[in-house]
Formats: sequence, C-alpha cells, structure tokens
Amino acid sequence: MATTLDIASVREDFPGLRAPGGEPWHYLDTAATAQKPQSVIDAVSRAIGADYATVHRGVYSRSAEMTLGYEAARRRVAAFVGGQEAELVFTRGATEAINLVAHSWPDKGRVLLSVLEHHSNIVPWQLAGWQVDVCPLTEDGAIDLDAAEALLTREHTMVAFAHVSNVLGATLDVERAAALAHSVGAKLLIDGCQAVPRLPVDVAALGCDFYAFSAHKLYGPTGVGALWGRAELLDAMPPWQGGGSMIEKVAFDGTTYAPPPQRFEAGTPAIVEAIGFAAACDYVAGIGPGRIHAHEAALVARLREGLRGMNDVTLFGPAESAGIVSFAMNGVHPHDLGTILDEENVAIRAGHHCAQPLMAHLGVPATARASFGLYSNEDDLEALLRGIDRTRRIFG
Repeated sequence: MATTLDIASVREDFPGLRAPGGEPWHYLDTAATAQKPQSVIDAVSRAIGADYATVHRGVYSRSAEMTLGYEAARRRVAAFVGGQEAELVFTRGATEAINLVAHSWPDKGRVLLSVLEHHSNIVPWQLAGWQVDVCPLTEDGAIDLDAAEALLTREHTMVAFAHVSNVLGATLDVERAAALAHSVGAKLLIDGCQAVPRLPVDVAALGCDFYAFSAHKLYGPTGVGALWGRAELLDAMPPWQGGGSMIEKVAFDGTTYAPPPQRFEAGTPAIVEAIGFAAACDYVAGIGPGRIHAHEAALVARLREGLRGMNDVTLFGPAESAGIVSFAMNGVHPHDLGTILDEENVAIRAGHHCAQPLMAHLGVPATARASFGLYSNEDDLEALLRGIDRTRRIFG
C-alpha cells in the first residue's frame, strides 16, 4: 500500500474546499470541524431521504431495516477505535460523552485534569461536583506525566486527559497515563476528539477505561459523537437522562433500565447522523490513519520551519505536534490576522480555542491556530505563509 496520499484525488472528494467563486478555499481549521467527503454527504442524504424511518420501535420493514443500519453504524464506529458494539454509546458529541461519565460514575471523588484541557473536559467535572486537581505541562507543552505520578493519590477516582491537545497538538502517552491512573485505583477517560482524525486508535492497546470522541472532527456530521467504555464499567453506571428507549419497564412505582449502551441513549437517537458517522469512519479507515498522520506531520514540520524564520512570531507547543500549529504575532491580535487571511481565502482559527486555562498558562489572551486535515496540501500552507507576510507588511 502506498505510504503517501494522492492529495489531488482526495480533495476531489470534498465539495466544501472551494470558495463561492470556484477558486480554492484554503481551509486550515479542521481541528474545529472537518470538511465532509462526498461519501458521507451521500450516506446522510440516503438516510434522511429514501431510507428514512425511525429505529427500535416500528414493526414495518423499513423501520426494521433502519434499525439494522443504525446498529451496524454502532459496530463500525466501535470497530474504528478497536472496541465492541456493546461498549459504544452514541451521544450528541464528545461534550455529552464526558458529561455522561462525570455525572453517572458512581464513585465521585477527585479527578485529575491537565492545564491544556478543552473546556468540555473541565466544566462537566465541576458541574457534577468532583474535586478537581490540575496536572502541569512540560516545557514544550505536553502533559507532564512525571508530575501526574507525583500528584495522584488514592483519593483520585478518575483521570481525564486529552489524547491530542486542540491548541498545541501535543500527544499524550496514553499507555503510561493509564498505568499511572490504575496504580492508585482510578479510571482513565481520554478526550479523543483531536486524535481519532489523526492517529491510529486502539482502545484495548491504549489501556484507557473511557474514550470520548465526536463525528464532526472525523469528517462526519455534527450533532453526534460517541463514548467508548469498558463493558463492566458501563454496566455499573446508572443512566443520567431518562425517557424512551433506555428502559425495560416503566411503572409509577418504579422503572427498570435497559442494559448498556441503550441505557444511556434516552429518546429518539440521531439516526441519520450515526449513519453518517459510520460512513466517515469507513472513509478514514479506507485511507489509513497512519498515512493521514504522516501527511499532516510533514505539513506541520514545513509550517513550523517557515514560522521559525519570522522573528516576530512565537510558536507554541512541541515541534512534533499532531496536525496543529498555534502561534502569535507580535503586535497583531489573532483576530486581525484571521480577518486578513480570510481576504486571501485562508481560514484559520483565532481565539482561546475553548482552552482559557491554557491561554493563561501561555501568557496570551488568544492564539492563531492552523490545523491540517487529510485534504490539506502545500498550496494551503503557502497561502497561509503569504497571508502572514501580507499581515506583517500591513502592521509594519
């Protein structure tokens, strides 16, 4: 199998990579949300059109067929991260997946987070009443697992870390994090939003207990995500939302609940979105996460090299980041840079990236962030560097 991507061919799969006038749109905000390949668009269109019916309830044939399709989507998404279908809960996104564990885990004690976490891996623990401790970062912006080892105690019942930072692209040694958590009797939840589009993920090999990720960052639809959890752990957790589908029997004097994963899927599910989610997993699996990571790593190295030559640019994060480069320009607010780049048909992210504690740690109110996808190419990178040069001239 080829080790490099045929980017020209890949880009043809993505109708969103053109500006309204038909010229190339240099989309460098994939860490926020990925563009969608035509195969996902077609799967969603079929599911909401000719194939559409509800699931799990109807006795008519199309409902039965849609139920089979929905549960097949669960199997495919679970397999994409090395799990089994009974271990995968469909959620509204990674945010809801983390909230589910934060609220439903029966042994609420202390949770160890890190400085670089997304707000979605901070606020749910606070709302659910956990005592939050914070692990510092290494000098180059990775989670400091030596510090984590020193901080962990028997009072910690959960550790929750990002697999890949959405700001710095720093990659966690999940296997070591799992060993550290388990050494004090804690469980490990991994926020995998930025990892599943960029790295091969096998939850069994990683050794984590929960893995949360979303579809829209994985080239799939918005409004759906997944929580993978060890079967015995999901079985020990009570539901956190009630309604249809998650029950065995309802009576006014008491209700019994369905086994996982249905126990955690109250109400009519995101049927169409789940089918699109599976189509996205199939697309990425067909290309190969390892090839995607190698492609994005090459672009990261090239961009960082270009930015290092500018003495008015500060780079953040490790040199070998996973598909993400954050930086700041002296005297130029990231929002101004983003606006000027937009005039050049270059789309980046500018702001705190839902990581305000990390911004405080870096000593900046915001950063500019360029994030690559499997469709990104050298033209995107060169357009970004030209736009930065133009911004430097404008601001003197």
